[in-house]
Amino acid sequence: MRFYHIFAGITYIIFGSAMMKSSNGSKLVLDFTKLDNLNGWMESSDTVRRVGMSKATLTLQKTQVFQRAVFFTLLNAQPNGAGFAGMRIPVSWDLREYDELRIRCRGQGQNSHYKIVLRHKGQSSSDEVEYEQFFEAPLSNSSFSEVVLPLGNFKPYFRGREVKDAEPLDRARISMFGLQIYGGVYLPIKQSGVSALEIETVEVRRNN
Repeated sequence: MRFYHIFAGITYIIFGSAMMKSSNGSKLVLDFTKLDNLNGWMESSDTVRRVGMSKATLTLQKTQVFQRAVFFTLLNAQPNGAGFAGMRIPVSWDLREYDELRIRCRGQGQNSHYKIVLRHKGQSSSDEVEYEQFFEAPLSNSSFSEVVLPLGNFKPYFRGREVKDAEPLDRARISMFGLQIYGGVYLPIKQSGVSALEIETVEVRRNN
């Protein structure tokens, strides 16, 4: 029951939803259907530690009829679930006017539990907290869905543990956006193996 509260209470999913065009109430912050390249993206996986053995990569899949990003991961977690594989990019986003982050995606492979990782104020040290929100990617090889993450639900974490007394995320000064798959240390679930998250767009939206 605790597991359901952690994940279902944080996000919800709109199945079969069409991508909304940018308007006064929304903004595309990442449109992988139109990008020429993925310059600026960097891997951030558990190999920064001696025992780390995981791997992540982000690539553009381009065909004659579509284009999207694919986040491929090999998650070699420790028995206790310690381990992660991720990609991140420096950004300069002011999201004060927005309430939600929406990811149009679908998952395939052995795992479906991911997190979005944000940093603010230009922070980049491994000794600083990150702001995270968990989500479950709908598994499908035929259709995409929108995963909705309320911006107010990003919480400060340090090495897998929530930091209760850290300052809240400064939405006006978002300086890093990251994708991560995790082994599940300190969590009820445990993950390992090979997975893929296909992403078309990342959008922010205002509720009113």
